[in-house]
Amino acid sequence: MKLLSLLSGLFLLTAAPAMADSARVVALGDSLTAGYGLQQGQDFVSQLQAALTAEGVDAKLENAGVSGDTSAGGKSRLDWAIGGEPKPRLVIVALGGNDLLRGLDPAVTKGNISSILKTLKDKDIPAFLVGMKSPANLGPFYQKKFDRIYSDLADEYNVPLYPFFLEGVAMKPSLNQDDGIHPNIEGVALIVKNMAPEIKEALED
Repeated sequence: MKLLSLLSGLFLLTAAPAMADSARVVALGDSLTAGYGLQQGQDFVSQLQAALTAEGVDAKLENAGVSGDTSAGGKSRLDWAIGGEPKPRLVIVALGGNDLLRGLDPAVTKGNISSILKTLKDKDIPAFLVGMKSPANLGPFYQKKFDRIYSDLADEYNVPLYPFFLEGVAMKPSLNQDDGIHPNIEGVALIVKNMAPEIKEALED
């Protein structure tokens, strides 16, 4: 019995670190994720990491954002981004902004993001979808078609959706860099404040 108790204790000691591993979270996106124009530690992923940690969420975030990337680029490097161990507990998919800037066909964007979500589903990796919204200057037809991409895909793949990455920040000079496109540190802080509770909920599901 003493030997059995000793072996059981050793098992618990060796198993504890594995059970205590932080949840791996990968943020797959473009310059908004990468932190274009910001100093180290000011970017979306760094600020989200700090917010989740402050809320007691044991997660390790990885920044898989590439400035200038389109949905096609994100699709092409998905396997690289989610590879390795442990398997991601959650992948934040935040793509489409550069598709908008290039005026790409919304059907193409939808197809690429759909492929990303399907791959994650097939690999049994939960996704958190972050949307973009088309500006009015691209016309009402394009705007309507593009803006439906994210809600349609969230319904199709049954994933949580944050409808607009730049909610509360877009078109506000005080929250954006001089280019009027990329949020400054204060803008990112607001985005994280709004999004972090939903990311936390997704990790707890």
